[in-house]
Amino acid sequence: MRIVKIIGAGALLIALGSGSAFAAGGGDSGGATNTSTQCKNGKVYSEQMKKCVDAEESMLDDDALYEAGRAFAQAGRYGEAITVLSTIAANGDPRVLNYLGFSHRKQGRIAVGLGYYEEALRINPDFTLAREYMGEAYLQLGDVGSARNQLREIADRCGTACDEYLELERQIDDHMREI
Repeated sequence: MRIVKIIGAGALLIALGSGSAFAAGGGDSGGATNTSTQCKNGKVYSEQMKKCVDAEESMLDDDALYEAGRAFAQAGRYGEAITVLSTIAANGDPRVLNYLGFSHRKQGRIAVGLGYYEEALRINPDFTLAREYMGEAYLQLGDVGSARNQLREIADRCGTACDEYLELERQIDDHMREI
């Protein structure tokens, strides 16, 4: 049974096109995946079975399920991302908590999203992608001061040239032009 799970997970990772960018916890591979283009209703693509299956019954490891959930979130399929990521949220992976926060926030549940970002940052205070998304959530609430606090936290951790800093800085600048 364990070997089937490992083979299935490896096949899904290949199908999703995961790369080293994911090791940092949130890079974007830039393309659609079998999960995001073929599967519906929160199902994930199993390369081994050559079909979409329920996440809970997929025998895929947490990393493969994270990649599938992330693919749904990046494709704008937030409800399906929540379905997949919720199957592994209890394991306390800050990447999973971050994308649960992202998906809830994008569906308009900003307070729920903030709760997930806070939990991710309790586990890993240096997780700059969660800080960026948290800053964006604060902007949605009109709390520019808290967004700027997250920008400073990001600068302290990765400088002012990292992607997370540049993106949140751009979001703050855009927000300030709109008000």
